[in-house]
Amino acid sequence: MNAQQEQFSVAFVRMVAAAAGCSIKPHETDYDGVDITIASSVEYQTMYCPQVEMQLKCTTQHNRLGAHHMSWTLKRGPFLKLVNPKRYTPAMLGVLLIPADPDQLLNLSEERLISESRMYWQFATELGTIAEGKARKTVHLPRTNLFDVEGLLKIMRTIGDRNP
Repeated sequence: MNAQQEQFSVAFVRMVAAAAGCSIKPHETDYDGVDITIASSVEYQTMYCPQVEMQLKCTTQHNRLGAHHMSWTLKRGPFLKLVNPKRYTPAMLGVLLIPADPDQLLNLSEERLISESRMYWQFATELGTIAEGKARKTVHLPRTNLFDVEGLLKIMRTIGDRNP
């Protein structure tokens, strides 16, 4: 299921990015704590072709979704890579919540494609810090940060106007 979840999370982001007019640049390795880069071809106030790097996670654990946020726990090493203040390209964490039953991942017909999955995100700069000696950090992704076409366009506008 883990490989399937990984592929589904990448496919989900690719679908949203394509609908938003953005492209995806895959990473061959996870050395930098991110899985993909999303790139826009739009010129914004201060930047042309903004990009954001994204660490992707996927879960069937619906108990992680609270009234106001989704919680996710990261190991120390990947967390520190993601939030590194020297990171050149802005980064974010995206967690895809999918149905527990793999047969319910997609409902596909001639008329439509439906998924009961949804992704929540947060800029790495908003994830806080990790206490010395702690092996893990639990972060909170606001439910208002839904990764959809409108949300991705807002992310790109924020980066393009240099406001992350």
